[in-house]
Amino acid sequence: MQQPLLHPAERMDEESSRMEEGQPKPSVSLWDKLSNWKTETLEAYKRKPISHWTLLGLSIAGMLVAFPASSLLSRVYYSNGGTSKWIISWVAVAGWPITALILVPTCFFCKTFPTPLSLKLILSYIVLGFLSAADNLMYAYAYAYLPASTAALLASSSLVFSALCGYFIVNNKLNASIANAIIVITAAVVIIGLDSDSDRYGNVTDHQYIMGFIWDILGSALHGLIFALSELVFIKLLGRRSFHVVLEQQIMVSLFAFIFTTIGMILNHDFQGMRSEARTFKGGESSYVLVLVWSAITFQLGVLGATAVLYLSSTVLAGVLNAVRVPLTSIAAVILLHDPMSGFKILSILLTFWGFGSYVYGNSSTSKVS
Repeated sequence: MQQPLLHPAERMDEESSRMEEGQPKPSVSLWDKLSNWKTETLEAYKRKPISHWTLLGLSIAGMLVAFPASSLLSRVYYSNGGTSKWIISWVAVAGWPITALILVPTCFFCKTFPTPLSLKLILSYIVLGFLSAADNLMYAYAYAYLPASTAALLASSSLVFSALCGYFIVNNKLNASIANAIIVITAAVVIIGLDSDSDRYGNVTDHQYIMGFIWDILGSALHGLIFALSELVFIKLLGRRSFHVVLEQQIMVSLFAFIFTTIGMILNHDFQGMRSEARTFKGGESSYVLVLVWSAITFQLGVLGATAVLYLSSTVLAGVLNAVRVPLTSIAAVILLHDPMSGFKILSILLTFWGFGSYVYGNSSTSKVS
């Protein structure tokens, strides 16, 4: 039955009495929600200078373009005759001087001094560097045995681990939407596992495929842990929140990861094997060098963009972007590398998008409550 219209004063009295009696407020329409979101977005935009948004945009582009390019180049390395997991891991951090080249003019123009290195800060850099080296090695095994599209979709589970690690380490909030995202993305990963026969390479054994699957999931878990620990370092140890501090952290973490990976390369005699790999590489030595060089550049730009997003925004946005690049990588792999695309894989991509949207909505709601 249609309710009678009330005078504004009567309506206010009714709402007041409803609140006093504990009755729920009238539901807000979707249009009102969109209008409020637009207003809040404009207010947030005005609170920051244009340089902040420009830098954030470039950082997001680094994550969404450079990271997928690096993943595809890793798969190209193995498809064209490369076999070493340590070489791909080493290349991932060999581009750390790129960040140093960016830091020098930043310190010069901003007239800033390097952050003093305390024992705790050095130890945190060593730990993060070791974890990054281990993470790169895990993903190298994944891309050695899995198609790039499949490996990227499995890596979407990093969003699950980012949420869980952020909850336990940085005290980020969890709600129903975030829990829904965790469940949906986990279901997408399970679907990929059930559809394993549709995209397995002919030269990959059952054992290798299973190990690639496992290493990909473990790498994603470690990736989520690294994001949470990086924010914890900012909160507890660095104190100063400026862009050059972000660059300092990236340089130190990548440097220690480079040292750990170089030790692994030496112990595994992979430096000696690079010359023989280049001779047998499809396309010749020049193609071999180009793949490795561009892998180093794109990966470092991607990590630099992720670290900048972590500083300029939050772990939430960094985790979301890190997961959004997953379907982008899968689609690019199908188009450029002709990866097989089954119905189950398409369903997994759709579920992943659903999980991303639920995660973003849940974190926006949590931010409002905070």
